[in-house]
Amino acid sequence: MEFTKRPLAITDVETTGLDYQLHEIIEIGLILADQKTLKILDEWSVKVKPRKIKTAAEAALKVAGYNKLDWLNAVTLKEAMEAYSKKTKNAIFVAQNSFFDWSFLSEAFKQTGVEDHIDYHRVDLFTIGWSKAKELKRLKKFTLKEMCRYFNIEPEPVPHRAPNGARKAREILIKLQNI
Repeated sequence: MEFTKRPLAITDVETTGLDYQLHEIIEIGLILADQKTLKILDEWSVKVKPRKIKTAAEAALKVAGYNKLDWLNAVTLKEAMEAYSKKTKNAIFVAQNSFFDWSFLSEAFKQTGVEDHIDYHRVDLFTIGWSKAKELKRLKKFTLKEMCRYFNIEPEPVPHRAPNGARKAREILIKLQNI
C-alpha cells in the first residue's frame, strides 16, 4: 500500500504499571483515521485480562479505573493482539507517548507470537508538539492533559480509559496539524 494512503492507527494503552517487561496491557484503544483528513475510519477498544495482577502498581490500576467486575468479559492478550494486528495492517502508529505505548504493544506481540502487520513508522504527538513550541508559546508541558487544556479540548475523564485517550490524541493531532 502506498505510504500516503496508509491510515493512522491512533492508539492508547492502559497498563498495570510503567515497566513493559514487568507490567502488562489491560486495555487498548484504537482510532483508525485517514492520514490526510483525520476522518475516523474505524474505532475499536478492548479490555485485556491481566495475567500478573500481583505485579501491578496500585497507582496505575487507579489511573486506568481497573476493577475485576468491569474486566469480567475481558479477552486474553493473544485475542487482543490478533484483533489489533488485523485492524492495524499497514497503518502508521500514532500515540501521545509513542515509546511507552509501542514498548508495551511490541512486548505483547513477542509474548503472544502474533505477527505485527503495522507499518514500522512511529508518530509521537509529544514530538510534534515540541517541534511547534515557537507557535505554542504558552504551552509549558506537552502531556495529553496540558495539550487538551491549551487547545480548549475537554480533558480526558478520570479514570483514564484507552478509547478516550485515543480520541483525545486524534483531537490534538487535528489541532497540531492546523498550526
